[in-house]
Amino acid sequence: MTKTSIPGIHHVTAISGPAQANVDFYTGTLKQRLVKKTVNFDAPDTYHLYYGDRKGAPGTILTFFPFADAGPGRAGPGMASAYAYAVPKGRFVEWMERLGDAAVDFAGIDERFGQQYITLHDADGAPVELIETDRISDEVLDGFHSVTLWERDIGPTARLLTEAFGYEERGHETTGGIERLRLVAPGSERGNVVDLIRSDRASIGRPGAGTIHHVAFRARTNDEQREWQDRLLTFGHRTTPVIDRQYFNAIYFREPGGVLFEIATDPPGFAVDEPVETLGRTLKLPPQYEPIRDRIERILPPLKVAS
Repeated sequence: MTKTSIPGIHHVTAISGPAQANVDFYTGTLKQRLVKKTVNFDAPDTYHLYYGDRKGAPGTILTFFPFADAGPGRAGPGMASAYAYAVPKGRFVEWMERLGDAAVDFAGIDERFGQQYITLHDADGAPVELIETDRISDEVLDGFHSVTLWERDIGPTARLLTEAFGYEERGHETTGGIERLRLVAPGSERGNVVDLIRSDRASIGRPGAGTIHHVAFRARTNDEQREWQDRLLTFGHRTTPVIDRQYFNAIYFREPGGVLFEIATDPPGFAVDEPVETLGRTLKLPPQYEPIRDRIERILPPLKVAS
């Protein structure tokens, strides 16, 4: 088996409240593209919404299960606690002005590992970080910068990411009682940063609106994904069988701290059932739900997407 490294994040999946407020924030405030409008494969009476760049590239995708009646959640140990977008070089001030003009509240400028960032909150109160980077891009936001995992003990998860996934330690900070370890995947792919944090304050997480469900890492091919199944087994992590998610194949397991990890394949991608030019405009269903399309469309609320 070749010594393959994880190149970075494929996508992050979170839970939200009502779908329209979620769409308004991510397509309106953050100017992301709704690249796929489908349903939760396990609960087809609920949307599964995918946001990303114009092509729906891995490393740019944030997905949501919007539940209209979802109670508010709270991040805590054993959960992913935040995701951060990369602001292209030279556009950080532009973003602050853009948010100011739109009357979007955000915390003041902070610095982490030498990079400036701001934190705003989506319609469900989830923290959304915008981090200044050196990458040059035509995109408004250049996909993911990082994801933060809240751990009771940083060590076991750090060992998994370094010894199995191939990440490297790049910094350690403690601020305001929060210890943070930065890990970076080799190369320069989008979303190649994972921060692990541990807090001195007692806190208990609660899944719900505004929390992250799981973090998906990239496998470039199906063969590479099978390699990860074998390698993870040697580290004591038995994954699920490969699950066809229509736009990628997925395997899942819990990392040592309890966060649900997925490894998702790059292919076939979001253009497998509609052209890139019209991504996200129509409701796409997996084959098993096509016979009940009329019933599903009656249940799901209509969505208006920012132009």
